Amino acid sequence: MKQKLRWMMWFGGLAALLFSACACSPETAVHQVLGGSAEAPVFISCKAVSAEEISFWFSVPVTVKSLKFDPPLETARISEGKQVRVTLISPLEGGKKVTADMLVEDEQGNTLAVLVPFRTKNDRAPGLLITEVRTEYAKPKVEFVELRTLNAGNLGAIRLFIAGAGMDAPVFEFPPAEVSAGEYIVIHLRNLYEAADETGENLEAVLYTKDNEALAGARDFWVPGAKKLLRKTDAVILMDQDDRVLDGLLLSENPEAWWNDEKLVMAAELLAAQGAWGPAGAKAPGPADAVSSANTTATRSICRDETGPDTNSAADWYITAPSNATPGKVNSVKRYVPRE
Repeated sequence: MKQKLRWMMWFGGLAALLFSACACSPETAVHQVLGGSAEAPVFISCKAVSAEEISFWFSVPVTVKSLKFDPPLETARISEGKQVRVTLISPLEGGKKVTADMLVEDEQGNTLAVLVPFRTKNDRAPGLLITEVRTEYAKPKVEFVELRTLNAGNLGAIRLFIAGAGMDAPVFEFPPAEVSAGEYIVIHLRNLYEAADETGENLEAVLYTKDNEALAGARDFWVPGAKKLLRKTDAVILMDQDDRVLDGLLLSENPEAWWNDEKLVMAAELLAAQGAWGPAGAKAPGPADAVSSANTTATRSICRDETGPDTNSAADWYITAPSNATPGKVNSVKRYVPRE
């Protein structure tokens, strides 16, 4: 009888604990009493840290129950824990897009399925300069960002951010493409003609027309869709896969007004912090420090002075004379002169 009474009291106390008024769910309360956790592990991030190694980070230590890659990759070993380190048998081509399909389990038996794309490690990113942009659209002329390579390398996994379009994801991420020093690369910010990216040696894979502006000798890439991405007041940022700024450009239509978007403030702070606009560590530049874009049009682009030094400031830039935009080749030296 006493044993039965003790069991009744134990179950009664347990029920009171489980179903008393509290902020936690019944399942969570059960695990607080009986031990363990009802919460599944949380996936944090994934990154290729070398040509042979990929790391996945989780909120708690996990073991890997299954792992597949698309395209298929051969795994040499897996180190488990809060950081899951996967070592491959063979090194991967830099900047290649791969998708990981992983099932993990924590110490309590909670499981989590992860399906995540990533880019393989690119250790051969070339130096790049932003050399010309067009902010205005007048069909068939679309907005673009032009780059020039400073040395040979692989473009894979280099990312283009445009602040007005959002800093949480790039507007374009390069596929693997071997480039030489001195190449001009044009990222067309709309793809109205279903053109393909020129990733190989043939720089005339897309034949030039007056509509698509794909010049022979330049390497052309295309952002899918027809959405406007670049504006007169904006920030253009080129980054490698380790979040290092390779180059940047600040634009402002009205130098007298402060940035009208928090994303522009974030972009300006990032450029200042990495010395890509003004000296490293300086305060975030404002619209007065940006290139004045008020007079740019679809035929008057914003150009870098390619004959002068790179000072990471508005002094490097000018607006071309009408009909002197030059996507894919050396910038015109003819400058726009406002009427008195």
